[in-house]
Amino acid sequence: MAGQLSDAELDELVEQATVDAYADEEQLTGLFTMLAEHLAVPFKTVVLGVEVTVKKVDLLPGSQIVAVCTRGRHRQAIGILDLPLPDPAPEGAEWIEGYRHWGP
Repeated sequence: MAGQLSDAELDELVEQATVDAYADEEQLTGLFTMLAEHLAVPFKTVVLGVEVTVKKVDLLPGSQIVAVCTRGRHRQAIGILDLPLPDPAPEGAEWIEGYRHWGP
């Protein structure tokens, strides 16, 4: 993800993900689907000073998109908007910014 996306670019991502979706839940599912399809996983990042591997994204009941992180045999779901991204960010990370822009 080279540089910051403009509001217009973020609006376009959200529109692309939520076309034909009216209720918030339908829009959230659309955004999750785009994230799941486009975010290049696995990738490594650092959470609270510890390197973890993001294996996948998931949609939890209660309307939250999370990153499923692992380290050894430990596994933790972290809200995708709270996940620190590595530099450079993985391919498809613009969908995280689109989700943030949509405003859960």
